[in-house]
Amino acid sequence: MARAQHDYDDIPGTFVFDAERSRQGYGINMFCMSLMKEANRKAFKANEAEYLKRFNLTPAQTEAILKRDYNRMLELGGNIYFTAKLGATDGHSFQHLAALMTGSSQQDYAAMMLSGGRSVEGNRSKAGKDKRGKSKSKSKSSANRK
Repeated sequence: MARAQHDYDDIPGTFVFDAERSRQGYGINMFCMSLMKEANRKAFKANEAEYLKRFNLTPAQTEAILKRDYNRMLELGGNIYFTAKLGATDGHSFQHLAALMTGSSQQDYAAMMLSGGRSVEGNRSKAGKDKRGKSKSKSKSSANRK
């Protein structure tokens, strides 16, 4: 079944982990959580493709895991914090994974984050850009300022 379109699907480089993605990625996320146990990490590293058969994964999800395509795992329902367990199993830091996912070196990624992160310009939802700043109700603090 095709994923329903949402107004936040147009945020560049972002896969919002919503309820639909959570259901879609259940197998990926349970696989990743299994890596918290040393015996499971050893079994996975001994025969990755065979180990993945324990989980209800689509062929696309299996391929993304075997290729370590983290962006594709997120697109297919993986949760960034769960997929980081796969990276840790491979001996990689979260910074390494984030750099890989953004197509930059670890040094460039770290420098970008230390200088305030990526610019929001060009990285916002196009559908939601007209909705920013338009609140239906006023907060207590703004009501008290009048």
